[in-house]
Amino acid sequence: MGRAHEVRAASIAATNARKSALYMKASSEIYIAAKSGVPDPKDNLALRSAIEKWRAQNVTKEVIERAIAKAKGGSGQSYEAGRYEAFGPGGVAIVINTLTDNNNRAFADVRAAVKHHGGSISDRPGSAAFHFEDIGVLEFEGTDPDSITETLIMSDVDVKEVKLIDDGEIRVLVAPKELHNAQKVMSENGVGKFDTAETRLIPVDTVEVDAEDAQKLRNLLDALDEVQDVQSVYHNSNI
Repeated sequence: MGRAHEVRAASIAATNARKSALYMKASSEIYIAAKSGVPDPKDNLALRSAIEKWRAQNVTKEVIERAIAKAKGGSGQSYEAGRYEAFGPGGVAIVINTLTDNNNRAFADVRAAVKHHGGSISDRPGSAAFHFEDIGVLEFEGTDPDSITETLIMSDVDVKEVKLIDDGEIRVLVAPKELHNAQKVMSENGVGKFDTAETRLIPVDTVEVDAEDAQKLRNLLDALDEVQDVQSVYHNSNI
């Protein structure tokens, strides 16, 4: 059938792998959120946030409902959070967060992806994480950051920054421990939907990489994105 068919088949396979990994990530996170409280998004802020997050990434309704149903059914499945630190091409610091029911599989898959694309897993805890700061991030529709700032301060929320981004979108940065409190305050003051409600790592310094290392790093990040146990990946490059 020729080279064109092989390329097309490889592209379809890669797309399916990414979709499968995406659905696995969503399912495990939603399951954990549903198990953390009442398995109903109306009464469980963490679950509502997880659902909104993955809907924004086009995760299907069936995947979401199946994860919640599993939590309601008292599944004995157990997930553990993990964190791996690595250095990629050009000395870029990378932090990889996982959520898995099999730590051995998660580590093996992460290590293979990193090593195959020119990186190395660090055996010194904190060596890569040192280059990042934990921050709580909320993003939602709005046009008045000053009013949002006042509301949060009056509610004793430890606010780091409130700014208007893009068109009619407000970003709130808070201390990680304040994330759910800030989300609750915003919900009680008219914010019906959050485009983002999560804790992230923000680089405190960045590394300049040349074009060759930048492409290698993109390939590494793509490979990690296809690992089903990987929930989030952070790096401090300038790409």
